[in-house]
Amino acid sequence: MTNDQKKARIAELKMDYIRLQEDMEKMESNGVNMDNAERQLVAIEEELKQLHQ
Repeated sequence: MTNDQKKARIAELKMDYIRLQEDMEKMESNGVNMDNAERQLVAIEEELKQLHQ
């Protein structure tokens, strides 16, 4: 993966992370189960860690 591809993927993951956090806030206020969203956040965090190495 080139440096530009890494930067693009990191930007994409950051946008997904922010969107998920906003969705989770809505879910929490409506009493919806957030397990799947939490797993997605963890997966994004792990991929970001790998890309930053």
